[in-house]
Amino acid sequence: MVKHNSPSRFSFIKSQVILTQTDTTVGFLSQDARKLQEIKSRPSTKPFIQVFSSFPAFSQTKRIPNKHKKFVRRAKKTTFIVKNKAFRIAPHPLHVTFLQKTAWFYSTSANESGKHFERSFCEAKADIIIENKDALYEGEASKLYKINNTKIKRLR
Repeated sequence: MVKHNSPSRFSFIKSQVILTQTDTTVGFLSQDARKLQEIKSRPSTKPFIQVFSSFPAFSQTKRIPNKHKKFVRRAKKTTFIVKNKAFRIAPHPLHVTFLQKTAWFYSTSANESGKHFERSFCEAKADIIIENKDALYEGEASKLYKINNTKIKRLR
C-alpha cells in the first residue's frame, strides 16, 4: 500500500469512481453521484448510501437521536436511514485509509442494476481499482435499519 501523508495526493479521487471490496460486498465509491447513476443506469430520484470514515466524521454532518447513538456506533455491516438519508460507517481497513482523507463517499454495489457481480463490467466502469490479496467477491448485503426519534425498524 502507498503511504500518503499529504491530503493533496488524493484530491483527484473526489471525481473518480473507485471499485473496492467493502465490508460486505464489492462496491463502487465516488463523491460524484451522477457518475454512479450513469454506471448503474439508476433513476436520479433513488438516493445512494453515504459512507463515512468514522463516527466523528459522520456526526459533524448528520445527527442521530441520542437514544440510538450507542447502537449506531457499535453496529457492524449495517446501513442506517435517518430522515430519508442512508449512511454507514466504514470499518473496512482497505478503504478506510483513503476515506479518512475525504471523510465520505457515495456507495453502491458493483454490478449492473438487478444483476450479480461481473468483474469485467466493473473493471470497465471503474477509474480506480483497489484490491487486496483476498480479491473482490460478492458477499451478503448489509443490514438496513430506519431510525427515528422513538424507534428502530429493520428493513433488511
